[in-house]
Amino acid sequence: MSKILYIQTSGVDTPERLYAPFILATTAVAMEIDAEIYFLIKGVTVVKKGEAEKIKIGTFPSLKEVMEQAIAAGVKLFVCEQSTQLLGIPRGDFIPEAKIVGAGTLNDLALDADAVLNF
Repeated sequence: MSKILYIQTSGVDTPERLYAPFILATTAVAMEIDAEIYFLIKGVTVVKKGEAEKIKIGTFPSLKEVMEQAIAAGVKLFVCEQSTQLLGIPRGDFIPEAKIVGAGTLNDLALDADAVLNF
């Protein structure tokens, strides 16, 4: 099976950049493609508890709804531990579906993916 890795570096301060990885990853799963999202630098703020509920643009559903659809579809979420330390966000502040991992995991995910996209 093919695999796509989406890297989310944009955070809650740029809400217009947050929907695409979730929508694309959900679409990939529907196409029988494994999809993973790795949150890096400010991107980790997207999966901080309570943040996705605050983001809604235009007639789109809230980011929380889009995120829940992606998770339900089987999209895997990874959070860069070093980025959480950089921003001073404690490990327990993230949604339970987002797995906190080290920097080496990003390298492994990228090497295993058939495509890598950055947002």
